[in-house]
Amino acid sequence: MESTTWLLDPTHSEVGFKIRHLMISTVSGQFNQFSSILETYGDDFTTANVHFGAEINSISTNNLQRDEHLKAGDFFNAQQFPQLLFEGDKMEKTGDYEYKLHGILTIKGVSKSLSLDVEFGGITKDPWGNMRTGFSVSGKINRHDYGISFGGLSETGALLGDEVKINANVQFLKEAEVPVS
Repeated sequence: MESTTWLLDPTHSEVGFKIRHLMISTVSGQFNQFSSILETYGDDFTTANVHFGAEINSISTNNLQRDEHLKAGDFFNAQQFPQLLFEGDKMEKTGDYEYKLHGILTIKGVSKSLSLDVEFGGITKDPWGNMRTGFSVSGKINRHDYGISFGGLSETGALLGDEVKINANVQFLKEAEVPVS
């Protein structure tokens, strides 16, 4: 069996999040700088190990003042914790094109188990002869679990919801296959 390394293609990938604001609407954001490596045996994604990191300073909600606040101590504290990390160690097949990815998410130095829903987009050869694969990933976390407890109240309730929805569309390029002895 061969060990395969898949490298994230950031130009064909996006990592975003959504959170309730004033309990009447949703604010969306994204990370503009991130990287990931997917390691499998052959093309069997149930054997996958996933290494993902996002640069906190690359956060964008299309509002510079809010972005700077998110980087500060009330939220991510980017100066002390410049990255969020996810280490996935089990990809469980749950349907024809569905998986459950299990791993550890680390934000602000706090590490917690997390399971994410994954939809497999397939494998194809691009016009230049490279093999590519793609996935849509979704899940949710409670921000308080990671020490992101900024809050307050308004007429409609909390300023921010507790639940943060995670959405990513990622494409990987097959880098190498190495025989495993």
